[in-house]
Amino acid sequence: MRLRRWILPPALVLALAFAPKLTLAQALVADLTSHLIAITTGFSGAEVTLFGAAEGEGEVIVVVRGPDVGAVVREKRATMGVWLNRDRMIFDDVPGFYAIASTKTVEEIAPTDLRERHKIGVETLNLKTSQTASSERVAEFREALIRSKQKLGLYPQTVGAVTFVGARLFRTTISFPATVPTGAYQVSVFLVRDGRLIGAQTTPLLISKLGVSAEVVDFARKNPLWYGLVAVAVAVLAGWASSLPFRRA
Repeated sequence: MRLRRWILPPALVLALAFAPKLTLAQALVADLTSHLIAITTGFSGAEVTLFGAAEGEGEVIVVVRGPDVGAVVREKRATMGVWLNRDRMIFDDVPGFYAIASTKTVEEIAPTDLRERHKIGVETLNLKTSQTASSERVAEFREALIRSKQKLGLYPQTVGAVTFVGARLFRTTISFPATVPTGAYQVSVFLVRDGRLIGAQTTPLLISKLGVSAEVVDFARKNPLWYGLVAVAVAVLAGWASSLPFRRA
């Protein structure tokens, strides 16, 4: 049998070493193996492991969310045989990424009011729009927004698994796709017992571009005109260079 070594985060090691019995206010402690995901050239996605310890019995839910940005949803309609954008709706504070992991199904663990209060589940997200529209139209655009996020892998439809390692320790692996947006994330962990929230903790996570790709993005954002001119010049130069072998022939 092959043994696997788990490297616990420093915060969790200290909690287990100096707090053999967690207090009620500290019924839950958790930490990530890394608080930074660096996006470099060739980035194809990443995984982060979360470890935690719980005092007593209970079920665990992990919610990963961030960063909140505005989102535009466009509605296309067939016009004379051509699909055209006919209507749109802008939503504020939309999570760029949203994922859940749990020891059981979320519905088994937490009652509706608890899920609503702590925004556990895509259906509980408070996606607001400042536009004037009927509740039916807002619901249609809201569903379209969620579907588009799911297609990109940014709102995973499959709930991840949180597993207990022994009586107190638990762990889960959080997967991020290559399309994950950069920014500040929140990893919230909830300990629920008999439908009541026993403990909760939020841990920060940062996803950031590093290296040459980050410098290019920063330059393009700060100097859009110059970036456009440089891009055109590079394209022209590349076209000219590719035609040289044919000219010599």
